[in-house]
Amino acid sequence: MSRPVLRLAAPLALSLTAALALAGCTDKAGTGSTSTGAASGTITVKATDTTCELSSTTAKAGTITFEVTNTGTKVNEFYVYGEGDRIVGEVENITPGLSRELKIEATEPGTLTTACKPGMVGDGIRAPFTVTGTAAKGSTDATVAKAIADYKTFVAHEADEFVEETAAFVAAVKAGDVAKAKALYAEARHPWEAIEPVAESFGDLDPKIDGREDVIAEGMAFTGYHRLEKDLWKDGLQKDSSAVADQLLADVKQIAEKSKTVEPTALSIANGAKALLDEVATGKITGEEERYSHTDLWDFDGNLEGSQQALAALRPVVTARNPELQKALDARFAELKTLLESHRTGEDYKSYTALTQADIKALSVSLDALAEQVAKVPGVVETA
Repeated sequence: MSRPVLRLAAPLALSLTAALALAGCTDKAGTGSTSTGAASGTITVKATDTTCELSSTTAKAGTITFEVTNTGTKVNEFYVYGEGDRIVGEVENITPGLSRELKIEATEPGTLTTACKPGMVGDGIRAPFTVTGTAAKGSTDATVAKAIADYKTFVAHEADEFVEETAAFVAAVKAGDVAKAKALYAEARHPWEAIEPVAESFGDLDPKIDGREDVIAEGMAFTGYHRLEKDLWKDGLQKDSSAVADQLLADVKQIAEKSKTVEPTALSIANGAKALLDEVATGKITGEEERYSHTDLWDFDGNLEGSQQALAALRPVVTARNPELQKALDARFAELKTLLESHRTGEDYKSYTALTQADIKALSVSLDALAEQVAKVPGVVETA
């Protein structure tokens, strides 16, 4: 299932509206928000199983930092949404007792929404968040501008690949060719995994395309890739499989076009790189993502490739400001990529079920080491 990849010295982003240019997330070791005073410095977020308390629900335009601490008993998430529930920034997998840091960039006044998600399900505990004043937009530095332009080209290329590969997969499903559909499944999903932080920011399209069966508990229909995965590997093609496939292709075409409209910033490039590694940690390394096909290592590869492409754009900035960090990033990416490649059989990856506990642990340790370095990048580039 090898596929050509457009490799560029560029990567990642999230945007809100024409009025707000935003970005989101880095790592750091009931009721909604309660304070309404203007924030000074970091805004603390106390997340419990029933509440989501912010030290302030107002901040001046610029880079806004949230420090989220989970004092509850359930794994939590913290989101900042813009208009239409577009994700501005997020931190996932906040285990009890853990603190995580989220940075967003807001250059114009407006109203956002914050949300904690105890148990990582549902709409979360929401509250409005106000941005006041204005701030200068991201750097006009020519190197950063070129990287952003290049990454937009990369996103557009992967979006087009996603449509093309999905169309082939859908055709196989509709033809009832189970063997061919299975063969195309993982490769078709690969471009999605590479640009997921961009694509998943568009409201309900993400769960429609990529939601696992758990979405039923949240009152949503089980559709998209994972519904067809279950049909192909477990239940057999159903009477409505063709209709599900048609809707999948329509949704993919829509999200592909929307992804091309996203405007990156230096901060969002760095944050997206880390978000992709979080995706690996919370779904792929556990085997939870592809619970029927067990093609998780293909998804792992897509996320890792997207993260590496994201940081390629920022290489000149990171090298100039923190050359030792760039060396560490290079070493850690190479180490994890080599380890992942060791699980190939020909051009394909092994089934997740073929991995031993020692294999999974080795991948997890290498992933954690890489994520630790990637988490430092937003602090280096946030003023770029």
